[in-house]
Amino acid sequence: MKFSDLGLSPELLAGIEKLGFETPTPVQGEVIPYLLDNDDDVVALAQTGTGKTAAFGLPILEQLDLTHCAPQALILCPTRELCMQIARDLQSFASCMPEVKVLAVYGGADIRRQLDALSAGVQIIVATPGRMLDILRRKRADFSFIERVVLDEADEMLNMGFEEDIEAILSSVNDIAQTLLFSATMPKEVAKIARNYMEDPHEITVGSRNAGAENVSHDYYVVHAKDRYRALRRIVDFYPRMYGIVFCRTRMETQQVSDHLRKDGYSAEPLHGDLTQMQRDSVMKKFRDHHVQILVATDVAARGLDVNDLTHVINYNLPDDLAAYTHRSGRTGRAGKEGISVSIIHMREHHKINRLQKALGKKFTQKPVPTGEEIARVRLMAMAERVRDWTGGPGLIDNYLEELTAMLADLSKEELIKRFVSIDMHRMLLFYRDAPDLNVQPSERQSEPRRKDGPRESGREKRENHEPRQMTAGMVELVMNVGKVNGVTPKKLMAMVNVADRDKSIEIGRINIVKMQSYFEVPRGDAMDVIDSFTKSYVDCEGRQVSVAMAGNTKSRPNKPKRKGSPSDGKPFDKFKDKPRKGGRGQGGPRKRR
Repeated sequence: MKFSDLGLSPELLAGIEKLGFETPTPVQGEVIPYLLDNDDDVVALAQTGTGKTAAFGLPILEQLDLTHCAPQALILCPTRELCMQIARDLQSFASCMPEVKVLAVYGGADIRRQLDALSAGVQIIVATPGRMLDILRRKRADFSFIERVVLDEADEMLNMGFEEDIEAILSSVNDIAQTLLFSATMPKEVAKIARNYMEDPHEITVGSRNAGAENVSHDYYVVHAKDRYRALRRIVDFYPRMYGIVFCRTRMETQQVSDHLRKDGYSAEPLHGDLTQMQRDSVMKKFRDHHVQILVATDVAARGLDVNDLTHVINYNLPDDLAAYTHRSGRTGRAGKEGISVSIIHMREHHKINRLQKALGKKFTQKPVPTGEEIARVRLMAMAERVRDWTGGPGLIDNYLEELTAMLADLSKEELIKRFVSIDMHRMLLFYRDAPDLNVQPSERQSEPRRKDGPRESGREKRENHEPRQMTAGMVELVMNVGKVNGVTPKKLMAMVNVADRDKSIEIGRINIVKMQSYFEVPRGDAMDVIDSFTKSYVDCEGRQVSVAMAGNTKSRPNKPKRKGSPSDGKPFDKFKDKPRKGGRGQGGPRKRR
C-alpha cells in the first residue's frame, strides 16, 4: 500500500512526496482510510514513533473547509515540544496548500501573540491543555465550528494531571464534533475519558494493548545501588556509537548524572523542569543535530520528544508504572529501526523486571556489566573500524607524507599501530586497566534481614521506632494524611501533588507509603507551596480529603479533613464550576447522537 492508495488529494500527496514518504505505517494504513470515510469517534492505540501525527493529521487537512478561516480542528497534546512538533508536521504535510493556517498554542510563550494569531484566523489549533483552557476562560477562542477534536498522547496528559482541564475544554466543544483519541496505552483513566466524552468509539489497535514497540530489545543489569553510575558509564563506553536518552527520577538526579558524565568527558546535557525554555530549546537543538550524544532527562521533561535515530534508552532508575516504561522504551526503535531499552537495577528490583515482562509480554535479558577488558577491546575495534573506513579527501597530508615517513621509518607496522592507538585511548585504557567487576554475585542476593525478636517491621513501625533517615541534599520531608489503606501508590501520590499545585510541576524525591500516612521529599523551596496548595484546594483520595504538613512537626500535622462539600465558610464546594456532568459534554446532559 502507498499513500496514493488512501484517497488523499493531489495537494496532500505532493506535500508527502516532498518529505520523502511513500509507504504508510500500519497505524496510518488503518486510521487514514477509516477517518476519510467515517465521522465516528475513534480510539487508536499505537506506540510512540509509529506515525500517529500523519494518521490523524492528513484526514484533518483533507477535510478542512479552506474557504472558512475559523478553528475547525483542535489537537490537544501534553507538552510544548510535542505541540510544536505536531504543528510543524501539519504545516509540512500542507506545504502545497497555502490556504491552510495552523497555530501552536502552549505555555511558556507570549500569550498575546497567540491571541493575535487566533484573531487573525486559523483552521487548526494544536494546544497544550493548560494554555488552551486559559484562552477559553478569556473568551478569546470560538469553538463553534470545531468538527474534530484529537487527544494525542492521552495517557501522558492524564498522567500529568490534565484530566480536569481536558474535561473543561471538551465541554466547550459541540457535542456532534468527532473525537479522536490516540494513546500508547489504555489505562483506566483513558478509558474513562473515552466512556464519558465519546459515543460508541471505533477502536483501532496496532499491535497489542499496552505493548512496547516491536523493534526494541529489553536488557537489564544488576548492580549494587552505590555502583549505579559506574555501571552507566561502562554501558555508554561499551556502545561507542550510542545516541540515546538516560532517564532519571528527579531533576536533582538528572543534573547530577549529567554533570558527572560531562566531567568524565562525555557529550551529555540535562533536560529537566528547572531549565528555562530558552535553555530547553538550546539543549534539544544540539541533541537533534547530534552535537550531544547523551540526553539525561526526567519523564516530564522528555514527554513529546520526537527524535527518530535513538539507539538506546537507559533507565537509570526504573519507573513505577508500566505506562511510563512503555513511553520511555518507545523513544527508540522508531521508523523501522532497532533500538535497545536498558535498565540498571539493584538486587531487590527483580520483581519490577518480572512485572514488566508479564505486562508487556516481552523477554527481558539480563546482561553482565562489561568488564574493563571487554570495554577496551570494543573501543579499540571501533577505532580500528573508523580508521579502516575513513575516506578523507586527497591532499590533506600529502605535502608532509615524505617527512612523516622518514621520521617514523625505524618503527615497525605493529609498533606504529600500538603507539597511535595508545596515545588516542591512553586515558580510557588506563582507567579500565584494574577496574573491578560490578556484577552482583548470586551469594550477595540475600533477603532483607528480619528482627531477632519477631517478624519484619512494617513501614509505620520503622518510621515511629527508628531515627529519621538522612534527607537528600536540598530536600525536606512532608507527610500526607492518607496511606496504603486509602489505595495510595507512588504514582497516585505524585498525581495528587501535581493536581493540587497546578502552577508548576513539583519535583518529588523519595517516597515512603505506610498504612495510614505517606511521606515524600520535595525541594526545600517548594515545601510551603505544596502545603498551601493542599490547604487551598480539595484533593480527594477514596472519599478522604487530602492534607499535607511537614514531617516530624507535631504542630503542623495534617489537619482533620473537612467533609466533602463543606469547606470552612459553609458554602458548597465548587472549585470547578464548568466541570461537565458525567455521561455527557457540557451542562446540557447526554451527548447527541449523529
